[in-house]
Amino acid sequence: MKYRHKKVLKAAKGYYGARSRTFRSAQPAVIRAACNAYRGRKQKKRHFRRLWIVRINAAVRQYGLNYSQFMHGLLQSNIKLNRAILAEWAVLHSERFESIVQQAKEALITTAPAVKAA
Repeated sequence: MKYRHKKVLKAAKGYYGARSRTFRSAQPAVIRAACNAYRGRKQKKRHFRRLWIVRINAAVRQYGLNYSQFMHGLLQSNIKLNRAILAEWAVLHSERFESIVQQAKEALITTAPAVKAA
């Protein structure tokens, strides 16, 4: 058996039916699987970021803010934490997260622009 055939069949191990036994049907299945795996690695990063944002937003709303206000407050108070850490703290360490939210709220209040009187 050719080396190329062996390589493809080894990659197709565990596939259903002829896809795991014959080169002719295994080859497109392996190529498709590689394409899906490549795309999935990119999508995983997107999905986790979305999950973190949803968790942060849900946790912040308990304190009267929404996600965008909270992130703006973090920027104003010069707190540099990534979304993964913030989401983990929101779920597992609520006291830490509450102190971060309070700092962000204070920064929003102190840096709020003055409203023009008409």
